[in-house]
Amino acid sequence: MALLIAAAQILGAFLILRGPALGASAAGRQRIVFATGFSVLLLVVDHLLLYEDVARHFSRFWTGWARGMILLWGVLSVVWLAAYGVVWLVRRGSSDHNPARRSFLRLAQAALFGAPVAAAGYGIFIQRFRLGLREQKIALPNLPEGLNGLRVVQLTDIHMGPFLGEAELARAVAMANETKAHVALVTGDLISGPGDPLDACIQRLSHLRTDLGIFGCLGNHERYAEAEDYTQMQGARFGLRFLRHQAVKLSYAGAQLNLAGVDYQRFNRPYLKRAEELVDRAAFNVLLSHNPDVFPVAARKGFPLTISGHTHGGQVRVEILEQDLNVARFFTHYVDGLYKQDNSSIFVSRGIGTIGLPARLGAPPEVALITLCRT
Repeated sequence: MALLIAAAQILGAFLILRGPALGASAAGRQRIVFATGFSVLLLVVDHLLLYEDVARHFSRFWTGWARGMILLWGVLSVVWLAAYGVVWLVRRGSSDHNPARRSFLRLAQAALFGAPVAAAGYGIFIQRFRLGLREQKIALPNLPEGLNGLRVVQLTDIHMGPFLGEAELARAVAMANETKAHVALVTGDLISGPGDPLDACIQRLSHLRTDLGIFGCLGNHERYAEAEDYTQMQGARFGLRFLRHQAVKLSYAGAQLNLAGVDYQRFNRPYLKRAEELVDRAAFNVLLSHNPDVFPVAARKGFPLTISGHTHGGQVRVEILEQDLNVARFFTHYVDGLYKQDNSSIFVSRGIGTIGLPARLGAPPEVALITLCRT
């Protein structure tokens, strides 16, 4: 991401510096060159901190926040470059002799440069901590009578580490326990990378209380941290069963629920290889997959319900001209909430934590309570 932002900065600066068309003064051009060069240098540092050989020389807390602040600066600087271009285009077509117009332009410039900062501050210091309970009923045509009304509580994308501590996770667990759900699901990304407090996360999740137990699947960040085997082993010690191409059959009210889980399915690779082996035709089948993009394949292979996370609901979402703009839309159609295809459904939770930018905007964190219903 850092290199993409750096490329956007260079492109924006090039368009502004291309000639006198936008009216930038020599001093203004010099400032743009310096600021762009400084930003690109910071973003290169951010990219280098992705490598463990570099990051291990610093504490996880500081590398996390350093990367987060650099990415935030990079995004803001791209927005500011765009705002700078807009201001100069407007000034170019206006008269400098009109005091009212000059005052309006100054106010507009202040708004263009100040609004992104205010939005970022709201996302970092307020909405990131506004954890809520999201209740979602899912109507399923072939749901057995005994499973009608079954409550499933989902926690996903915790990313415990520099941006989310044990106190925040404890709040989420307490909120989940208040739902008195029948089963708890943890659908991946307990941490963000090596050095994050995985043991503390698992121990805190072990305080979840349900009738049928705690089950889950692993996400891409367990893979990045090379902690998949350890997470499965340590989870089992504390009563969390992570399903890695495995299924478990649960009995409730005379009906059978077959929970199947898979490891992270990489985008644009063949999805759910041999997942049909996990289907139990005598039970109602639910697939746990961190990546929601598997949904059409899961439906074809016999899973009427898929439960996922991964997208953070876009994490930073802005609606412009009735278009929902967020990074997740570049990767998957299944960004946030309930989606249906014929008689199959998928629910995608926004999750609890953050990655990259320590901010949420338009996608507040959540604990999800899913209620299964017969149509």
